Amino acid sequence: MKQVLILIALFGCFTAAEAQNRFFTKTGKISFDATTSKSPENIDGINKNSTCVLDAQTGDIQFSVLMKGFEFDRALMMEHFNENYVESDKFPKTTFKGNIVNNSAINYTKDGSYPAKVKGKLSMHGETKEIETAGTITIKNGKVMVSATFPALLSDYKVGIPQLVADKVAKTAKITVDCTLDPLTK
Repeated sequence: MKQVLILIALFGCFTAAEAQNRFFTKTGKISFDATTSKSPENIDGINKNSTCVLDAQTGDIQFSVLMKGFEFDRALMMEHFNENYVESDKFPKTTFKGNIVNNSAINYTKDGSYPAKVKGKLSMHGETKEIETAGTITIKNGKVMVSATFPALLSDYKVGIPQLVADKVAKTAKITVDCTLDPLTK
């Protein structure tokens, strides 16, 4: 009986250790900025409900963003974004699936800031493209903060810009990722 209890306790420890290798959030912030010098106002939005999962052991990282979750300063801009540009009803979410290339250089058990190189596939508006970017992973009090900024050429994702406003909307949007992940518990 004692051996069975020891086996159960060891299994529980292994399960807990495995869970500590995974981090998760449903409140990640992802924003974009497509403002140009000729824009009459800022063309930017933020989504504060992005999902991110990170496996610290393998470096696998995934994001999922509902397009209708982007917030704008003006309701009309949100309407144009969802109906005319990203067609949110037809393409409701954007995803990224990739890997932290230099994951072995990041110590997830020690507070600090670590440069990260991420490579993977960004799927948006029905198109998938390979991207690679640099970012930072900060470990603090058992939490993992992921941040990065990278460009996304809108034409790569077949996001059309009407000729009437072509000089007022950037052809390349600046995407900023800022997520704080907690250890995933089972």
